[in-house]
Amino acid sequence: MRKIIKFLYIIIGFIALGLGVLGLVLPVLPTTPLLLLASYCFVKGSERFEHWFKGTTLYTRHLETFVKERAMTLKQKLTILLFADVMIAIPFFILESFFIRLMLVLIVFYKYYYFIYKIKTVPKPTK
Repeated sequence: MRKIIKFLYIIIGFIALGLGVLGLVLPVLPTTPLLLLASYCFVKGSERFEHWFKGTTLYTRHLETFVKERAMTLKQKLTILLFADVMIAIPFFILESFFIRLMLVLIVFYKYYYFIYKIKTVPKPTK
């Protein structure tokens, strides 16, 4: 059973990695959260894939700063926040429950609080 779960983590990791790479080209997909998901899945799934992923330029360019310093560029923050806002807006407008809408608004406020006060903003790395 443990091998099946590790295999699923690896599969999900590669799916997230693929979507994250697509996010480099498509502005609709957020790259950083998908790569973070891929990293998490590789850590849980396989030490070999974890080391491989952390050795890629994709990891060093997009995640290393966040993992080491808990910091992101302003562009990364805005991309994540706006994508999450769109995803939260869908159930907000579809559902009619006051309590669910209130919960979604509270999640949005907490999300902005966390990104503004808990994650440092760093300048874009120069190449």
